[in-house]
Amino acid sequence: MAREKDADRSVRGKPAHQTGTEANGPTRAVVIVPVLTRQPRGDDDTNRPRLSRSAEARRDEAVGLASAIDLDLVHTAVVTVNDPRPATLLGSGKVAEFAEIVKEGHAEVVIVDHPLTPVQQRNLEKELNAKVLDRTGLILEIFGERARTKEGTLQVDLAHLNYQKGRLVRSWTHLERQRGGAGFLGGPGETQIESDRRVLQDKITKLKHELETVRRTRDLHRAKRKKVPFPVVAIVGYTNAGKSTLFNRLTGAGVLAEDMLFATLDPTLRRVRLPHGTPIILSDTVGFISDLPTHLVAAFRATLEEVVEAGLVIHLRDISDPDTAAQAEDVERILADLGVDARDSKRVIEVWNKIDRLDEGNRARLLADGADGKKAPPIAISAVTGEGIDALKAIIETMMSGELETFTVTLKRDQLGVVDWLYRNGDIVSRDDNEDGSVTVALKATHSARQEIESRLRRQNNG
Repeated sequence: MAREKDADRSVRGKPAHQTGTEANGPTRAVVIVPVLTRQPRGDDDTNRPRLSRSAEARRDEAVGLASAIDLDLVHTAVVTVNDPRPATLLGSGKVAEFAEIVKEGHAEVVIVDHPLTPVQQRNLEKELNAKVLDRTGLILEIFGERARTKEGTLQVDLAHLNYQKGRLVRSWTHLERQRGGAGFLGGPGETQIESDRRVLQDKITKLKHELETVRRTRDLHRAKRKKVPFPVVAIVGYTNAGKSTLFNRLTGAGVLAEDMLFATLDPTLRRVRLPHGTPIILSDTVGFISDLPTHLVAAFRATLEEVVEAGLVIHLRDISDPDTAAQAEDVERILADLGVDARDSKRVIEVWNKIDRLDEGNRARLLADGADGKKAPPIAISAVTGEGIDALKAIIETMMSGELETFTVTLKRDQLGVVDWLYRNGDIVSRDDNEDGSVTVALKATHSARQEIESRLRRQNNG
C-alpha cells in the first residue's frame, strides 16, 4: 500500500542510516496502554456506560495487534491517566520515563493503544524520538499487511489516506520554519502541505470511484443470487472469535484460520447445502474490534454490505475470553451503525464459540446465564472439535426454511424422477413401492422443501 513521504512508511521499514544485520532484523517496539480513569459514556439512547475491559485484557490485545505485524516488543506498560494532556495525552513525567525506555531499548516504534490527535502524535514523536502509532494507525498497518484482493487493498488505501489527511504536517516540519518575504504570510511549508492535501484528496476521490465500481459489481452478484434465490448467512464477531474456523467447518473451505488478530481481512463467500437440502451462501467477514474508527467502517462499507443484505447474521463470540461481554457490546454497536439490530432474534442468532476451552462448571453456569429469557438462548459450539455444529446447522435451516414437517407424497410412474430429489432434500421415514408402479414416500423436510415438492408435482400433473 502506498505511503505518503518518509513519515508514512511501514512501521517495519528501517531508517535509512541503518545497515547490516541491525537493519534486517524485526522492528523493535514499545507498547503503551493508557487507561483513562473517567468511564466513557455509551452512544446509544440510554447513554449507559460502556462495559470496561480489564487493563490486562487491553494490554494483551495491544500486544496481539503489534505481534500481528511481527514487531519485536522490548517493553509493554499499562499507564493510568487521570488528566489527559491535550499536547501529549500522557503526563510529562511518564513521557520522560518512556523516552528513556525507548532509548535504552533502541526502539524505533512506540504503539499507543488509544486514539491520538495529530498534535499529540507529533509531540510524542519529538519527545520519544521514535515513530508513534496510535490504535487506528496500528490497525491500518495490519489491514495493509493482510489485504490480498484488489477490493481489500482499495479499502485499506482509502482508510489510510483519510487517516493521513490530518497528519501531513508531520512530514513537513522542516519547511514550516521557512517564512516567505514581503507580502507572504505563509512559507513554502504551508504551500507544500496544501499541495499534498490536494494530492491526497485526488487519490481519495479516485479510490471512492473505484470502490463504487466494486459496490455495483457486488450489487449485480446479489441480484443474481436473489434470482436463484440463495439466502445469505453472514458470520460476524470480534476479531479472533473463530469466524474463519467456523466458516471452514461449515463449508470445507481452506480459509486462513489462525490464533491471531485479523488473521483474514478479505470477505469470502461459499455455497453450502444444509442437512435437509436447503442451499445457502455463507459469508465470512472482517473481524470487528473496539474503538474501530468511523472512517475505517466507512471504507469497508462495500464488504460490510454483505452483512446488511444478509437474511441471517451469526454473531460469533469467543465465550472463553474474560472480556467476551465487552467484545459483544462492541460488535453490537458496529452492527447498529450498519442498521442491523443485534436483538432481533428473527435475524440475528448468538453463537458461543470455543466452548471446549471451558470446564463443565463454567460451561453450565454460562449457558444458564445466557438463557435469561430476554432473548433467544445462545448456541454453544466448538468450531475446532465440531461440538454443537449439527445443532447450529439445524437452527440455521429452520430459520431459513421453516420447521421440519412430516408428510407423505405418492409419486406416479412418470414422476419417479423426483425420488432422488426427495432423498437429497429430506429425511425418508418410509417408502412403499406399490403394485401399480407408483411409490409412496413418508419424509421429514423443511416447509420450503415441502412447498417445492408440491409445486414440482403440480407442474408435472398439469403438464
